[in-house]
Amino acid sequence: MESFKAYAGFGIAGNFALHLEQAGEIEEFKDLEVADENGPKGIFPFYMPGFETPIGVYPLSHDTIRLPEDASLNVQAEPEVALECSLRYEDGQVVAVVPERFAPYNDCSIRRPGAKKISQKKNWGEMSKGLGAEMTPINTFAPGGVMDSWHIASFLRRGSELHRYGEDAALTGYSYFHSKLTNWIVNQLNTQTDTGPLEPVRSYLAAAGYPEKMIISIGATRYTAYGETTFLREGDEVIVVLYDTNCCDADTVMESIDAGAYSAVGMRVLSQKVVGA
Repeated sequence: MESFKAYAGFGIAGNFALHLEQAGEIEEFKDLEVADENGPKGIFPFYMPGFETPIGVYPLSHDTIRLPEDASLNVQAEPEVALECSLRYEDGQVVAVVPERFAPYNDCSIRRPGAKKISQKKNWGEMSKGLGAEMTPINTFAPGGVMDSWHIASFLRRGSELHRYGEDAALTGYSYFHSKLTNWIVNQLNTQTDTGPLEPVRSYLAAAGYPEKMIISIGATRYTAYGETTFLREGDEVIVVLYDTNCCDADTVMESIDAGAYSAVGMRVLSQKVVGA
């Protein structure tokens, strides 16, 4: 896959109803003041170019998830969609976020009790995140645009069995989407402070030399009952699928994945083998 090593890497917490509750993370945000209780809770960094801290390690892979060295840590896939965006600045502030392409994404996370910041669960080294190798151009990030007909689905293959890992969901089912989302991202990048599980991301952009591009994952969708209770182990295969409902439906997608037909028309597939540390 192409390298995004010069890009900033961010994720959004709480942009899909009930995911934080399923992930056991809602308590971390209980004292956080937000303008919209039904909206996303904040932005977290998963990669910042040039940083000496753990988030300075490039974590993206299109085919592998490497488990942490500490085998006692539970790791869970988080099926999402990622946007490749251009960033525009004026006087040290972000004035525009322009989505240009989208792809399936795995915001793979450690369920680490007691972690003070979201980012401490997000990047434990190389190949700790997943981004689809094929990105789809965005004609307009507005109602009527290309993304409106796309859904997300996810699966876990364990041995010979294929399981639905996340619920099938329309991308328009995100709490914030289109201009409501990009306006929120601009504001959050400029104003988010070091509070609770969140970090001062504006200062991070400055320290990274104001990257012109970013990859931002816009929130994990809800798990199935299986996904909510199943953590990753060596030998698993995590599969995140974006599919265009103009071309196929949920049953067709599952049949294609079960048959190993990952390049079917209207599908973008991220498939990652889980390997040990």
